[in-house]
This record gives sequence, C-alpha cells and structure tokens, in this order.
Amino acid sequence: MSEPDPNLKLDFSNTEIAFSNKSDKELKKTAWLFKWMNNQNLVKIGSKIGLFAIRFRLPFTETVVRNTIFPQFCGGETLLDCQSVIDKLYEYDTLTILDYGAEGKSDEDDLDTAMEETLKAIEMAASNNSSPVVSTKITGLVDNVILEKLHNKEKLSEGDQRKFQHLYERVDEICSRAKELGISIFVDAEESWIQDPIDDLVMQMMEKYNKDRATVYNTYQLYNIHKLEHLKRDHQKCLEKSVLLGAKMVRGAYMDKERLRAVEKGYPSPIQPDKAATDKDYDDAITYCMDHHETISSCCASHNAASNMLQAQLIHQKGLPHNHPHINFCQLYGMSDNLTFNLANAGYNAAKYVVYGPIKDVIPYLIRRTEENSSVTGEMSRELTLIDKEMRRRGM
Repeated sequence: MSEPDPNLKLDFSNTEIAFSNKSDKELKKTAWLFKWMNNQNLVKIGSKIGLFAIRFRLPFTETVVRNTIFPQFCGGETLLDCQSVIDKLYEYDTLTILDYGAEGKSDEDDLDTAMEETLKAIEMAASNNSSPVVSTKITGLVDNVILEKLHNKEKLSEGDQRKFQHLYERVDEICSRAKELGISIFVDAEESWIQDPIDDLVMQMMEKYNKDRATVYNTYQLYNIHKLEHLKRDHQKCLEKSVLLGAKMVRGAYMDKERLRAVEKGYPSPIQPDKAATDKDYDDAITYCMDHHETISSCCASHNAASNMLQAQLIHQKGLPHNHPHINFCQLYGMSDNLTFNLANAGYNAAKYVVYGPIKDVIPYLIRRTEENSSVTGEMSRELTLIDKEMRRRGM
C-alpha cells in the first residue's frame, strides 16, 4: 500500500479522539480489563471456567460477567438496554449496527424467536437516526444440518424442505420489513461447508430488495481463497439484474476450524496460505468496491488500520464525500476505538457493531473477544498499548 496522503488528515494513532467518550474512571476500568485479557494463560483458564459455570448455572456467574467483560463488548441484554449505548455513540458521530448475539439454536421455536428479535431490532433501528443497519445470522434462523445438506447438493426430505421453506419465509420477512422502514440488513458469513446456500438465498433477497438502495448485504470472508472471485461474480449478477450489490468485507472468523476440517476430510484447505495473501485479497476487494461504488454499496468491516486507511485514501483520491452513502466502515463495539472514532470525527460513515442478548447466550461471543485480545508473545496487545498511551497523555 502506498504511503498515506498527508492531505487526508486522518490519524489512527490519535488516542485523544479515540477515547474521548471515556472518563478517567472508565478508561482505568478498560485498562484493567485489557491487562487481564493480555494474559493468554488467564484467558484460556477463564474461558473454560466461564463455559462450565454458565452451562451448570453456577451462582454469581452472570453477575461477575455483567460487571466485567459484558459491558465492554456488548450493548446490553435487551434492545432497550442498548439505547444508552446508541445515544452515547451518536454523541461522537458514530453509528450503530444492532446484532442479536444468541448462537447455535436449532429448535423451531428458538429460530422463530431469533427472527422476532431481528424484527424488533429493525423497528428500533428505524426509530434511531443513528442505527442504519441490523445484522443477522442465517444459522440463527435454520437448523444448520439443512444448510450443510443443501451445500452438498443432497436431496432434502419433506421435513427438511419444510424447514428450508420456513427459513426462506423468515429471511424474506426480515428483508421486507427492513426495506419498508429504510434499514439495511448485514447477513453474516459462515463456515465454507454451509456458505453456498446462504449466498444463493442472499442473492435472491438482493434481487428482490436492492433495486433502488442496498437493503441486503452479503458478507465476504477474504481469508477464503475464493471470496474475491465470488465478490466480482456477485457484482456481475447484480449488474445483469439491475440491482445494487451490498457487500460487507471481513477477513474471517473460522480459520483454525476450516483448516482442521480440511485435513480431517481430506480436501484442499479453502484458507489463504498466509496473512499477506489475505491482506492482499482484502485490499483488492476494497479497491474493487471503490472502483464500482456507483453499483456496489460496501462496508469495510475490519480492525486492520491499513485497510481502513486504504479505503479513506481511495475516497480522497476519487474526490468523493466522506459520507458517501455507498461507502462505510465498521468495527466491533469495545475494540479498535482508534479507528472508529477517528473515522467518525473526520466525517466518514463509521459504525460500531453492538452485540446484545442474554449473558448465557452471548458467552461464546465474549470468549472470542477475550481470545482475540490476549497476547501470544507476552507483549502488550494493540488495544492495551493505545489505552496506555492515552492514560499517559492524561497524566494518569
């Protein structure tokens, strides 16, 4: 990547802006939390104990989680709990993407509940000027066995066909309501062995609901060697249908699981050979979307400073407004505040993914966040380094 343009006036190392929404007391608590997460051994032990404690409903477990890691990475246990987080983010020109965090459900009643929760989130987003998007997971709306059978092109039984029809109806109702209320839907990516039917379903929704604006977005995991090609393929399909492509780009979330399964099943790993290859495809995807920004509405959903800077540079080079409706940035709530708040402060469409849900349901999500922020080398994590810098700037 070329050197940043000095006229861009965007500095991701500016911790004063990054942590302007935190009081000294809040910053100290955040520092304590990230110091704990910086210890890889403590995180491993804590993760195992946390899963065990939640599974067997040990006393005080939820209270401990609620008072420590939960408020760092989650907006609340209910939608209403999230309102104060939404309002506080908007004070600093930062948008909110609502994401119901319950995972791994297969019972039809639970799947209906997930759909109803998503519909409620759309209603709430529509009542807030600062919440333009709701995220959803197809795996929260259908038994994953159905997706795997479809991916493998297996014949579905009558019962399986009914379950898939229910999935289509749930997704269609979500997208229809979002379209009606002017909200967008980000559909999460999943493991490669269930992704094809998700891609097909999301494309059907785009053809139906993306005619005048991007209501529906698919997610492209660029650590997968095929995803840059799939992004371009889907763009061509959308051009042929005269609809906008909605594209959210991430690096990916299932690398170790994907590689292990490829070895166990004896097929070539779909994962890039190294980080450099992933970075190249990710930045190529950003560039492709920017080059076609009139027909692609995209989101750089990355915690990588270089990729976010690349998108900002391309906006600058093309002379586009910072808040162009087709060009977006987002990061997870509780992480990479140096990216989100500096982008928002400079007038870009910058958002936080705000996950919410009952503590027992979001524990897997919280464990992933702690593992991401632990240090393998023993050095300070990126987050802790930035917090430490800000505390020194404040003389704390």
